[in-house]
Amino acid sequence: MDIGATAATNAYMKAAQAALKPESSQNVGGISGAPFGQILDAAISQTSGAANQAENAIASATMGNADLVDVVTAVAAAEATLETVVAVRDQVISAYQEVMRMPI
Repeated sequence: MDIGATAATNAYMKAAQAALKPESSQNVGGISGAPFGQILDAAISQTSGAANQAENAIASATMGNADLVDVVTAVAAAEATLETVVAVRDQVISAYQEVMRMPI
């Protein structure tokens, strides 16, 4: 498994764990889980955190304090997290467009 696939798998697992936390669960329409807004907020904060880690790794490497492998890993993780958020956004937009096409 390459670094991108590993980072994507880790991002997926974090999102799944955030969705299944019992302290934020609700029962809406017979489906229990975290509200969609909270899941989205967690995904965006994870994306921001991954981007900040990548930026810090790049800055450390520029100053000679970090290994290149650590920088590449941090950038790959940030990229995978961002790609996951963009894919979810695209699916939400697609679902919205589909609902808008439905006849009333």
